[in-house]
Amino acid sequence: MSDHFWLSDEQLKRIEPYFPLSHGIPRVDDKRVISGIIHVLKGGLQWRDAPADYGPHKTLYNRFIRWSKMGIFDKIFVGLAADQDIPEHLQIDAPHLKAHRTAASLLNLPHFVRRDDERGCSRSYRANKRRTKLQTSCGL
Repeated sequence: MSDHFWLSDEQLKRIEPYFPLSHGIPRVDDKRVISGIIHVLKGGLQWRDAPADYGPHKTLYNRFIRWSKMGIFDKIFVGLAADQDIPEHLQIDAPHLKAHRTAASLLNLPHFVRRDDERGCSRSYRANKRRTKLQTSCGL
């Protein structure tokens, strides 16, 4: 049994109305290419690491980039989401959001240390602000 991702015929029929029309030369098999794109994105692979069962990796990449720029995938997602009822629960998974390796220790750096004022402004700024306030109240 292969661990490759393949769209079913039913799934392909649901998203086919959102595909752009082919101009001139017919497109390579949509089911194979879209399944390959999903496999690469789902697995976090580089395009060149796509299995040969999906065809040339350059074809997958070109179709993904071209359709992304045209907004085809956005239309598919919006169309599929509009067909469904509102779910009771939502789950957000964002493992691709990364922090720099020093992000946990930023408070130890001198320029990130919290100042004694909770508002985050320096003493000289507060002194200037008070001085300006005094000058305007005294008519200077």
